Amino acid sequence: MRGVLTELAADRTVVVDLEASPEHLSRATNAYVDTMLIVAEPYFKSLETARRFHELASGLGLDRLAVVGNRAREGDTELIREYCDRHGFELAGIVPQDDAFQDAERLGVAPIDHAPQGAGVAAIRQLARRLGGSP
Repeated sequence: MRGVLTELAADRTVVVDLEASPEHLSRATNAYVDTMLIVAEPYFKSLETARRFHELASGLGLDRLAVVGNRAREGDTELIREYCDRHGFELAGIVPQDDAFQDAERLGVAPIDHAPQGAGVAAIRQLARRLGGSP
């Protein structure tokens, strides 16, 4: 992973989706990280896991950590915002629950190809713009 990140991170923005495990943080891959997004779903165990990841990543010296709320339904947005506020976390964005994601998965296609105007895809585009990547 370090070798791949070294090559890719030299002159471009790279988004890496890592498994929900702190193991990658202990393998010095964080040297190439400008922003770490911690994805959390709107229930207690997931939010607490996000808090633990945030503490661990902060302790390793990562400067910018932000939470992305995922699979948010009506009423979940406020819960996620309150949790982030209470713990002093930046909330980068919220991706709503969108059945088009599951439909795309069943069809074996990317959500952006299956439902480019869907609410979930729109939220991800907004997140990418906010973080400075291309839409």
